Amino acid sequence: MPHGTRIWIPKLARYAEPDNKRGMWELALTLTLFAALWLAMWGLSFVSGWLALAALLPTAVLLVRLFILQHDCGHGSLFSSHLANDWIGRALGVLTLTPYDWWKHSHARHHASSGNLDKRGIGDINTLTVAEYRARTPLGRLAYRAYRHPFVLFVIGPIYMFVFQHRLPAGAWRSGAGPWLSTMGTNAGLVALVAILILVFGLKTFLFLHMPLVVLAAIIGVWMFYVQHQFNPTYWEHASEWEREQAALHGSSYYDLPKPMMWATGNIGIHHVHHLASRIPFFRLPQVLKDHPELTGLGRLTFWDSIKCVRLALWDEKGKRLVSFREANALA
Repeated sequence: MPHGTRIWIPKLARYAEPDNKRGMWELALTLTLFAALWLAMWGLSFVSGWLALAALLPTAVLLVRLFILQHDCGHGSLFSSHLANDWIGRALGVLTLTPYDWWKHSHARHHASSGNLDKRGIGDINTLTVAEYRARTPLGRLAYRAYRHPFVLFVIGPIYMFVFQHRLPAGAWRSGAGPWLSTMGTNAGLVALVAILILVFGLKTFLFLHMPLVVLAAIIGVWMFYVQHQFNPTYWEHASEWEREQAALHGSSYYDLPKPMMWATGNIGIHHVHHLASRIPFFRLPQVLKDHPELTGLGRLTFWDSIKCVRLALWDEKGKRLVSFREANALA
């Protein structure tokens, strides 16, 4: 069956309905589990630092899941009420260190331009074509290589983005008061949250438990975002040839993780379906694959497949694929 450019949107429309009861259940469950694991991690720190560190990973994954709930609020898919989506999204943004309204704006632009070579750099991983890379000065190529280094992409980058970059509305100096209100409101909430954590649990708990938790969640989140669009075969076209449904189907991956991890990450790995119809609530994405198994073969990545994607760094316009720096040199 051909994966056409306009047959899927009407097919998926019936899934794109919020379910308020289910949304409240998912929100309450995730918040409760996160709070329980956070307190367990804190309690274990009095027994053994190693036991506390063992609880760090599942707690961080639940913080990622809270980000996915915030993400669904941004698409208007968690609740039927716009006010409920926005205010819950703003509240969750304090936990995830993400100014909800400003992020919502940039994320909508990401959905509108993903896979468009002429509109790169909006909410995505910066990716040069082979020709653009070669046209750079030696210093420019070195800077891009440094940016694409795994340690920078998956450690320094997440820390910079969530801890520092999100504290100011970068790139929004001429966009009015909205981005500033969003960012400063989130910052005010963060100051209150940090003050409460320090007063109740102590500075040591904040510095050596909560901050590592936030950093680990940021790393996981950036990794998930990376593999959603940096894989082979993927889709990039110039604006004259770019087509949104094709970009969704072939430019977004299906990260086929074990079911517990799919649940923990809010099914965001079913990313091609999400880009096809972003108003589908995250809890309905597996049902789409079940009803339409032909979608499971598009952009499918296992965890081990995704590890191989780390070396990809440049778009080869002639070969229509992402290549490593070594492969780009061989092409030359």
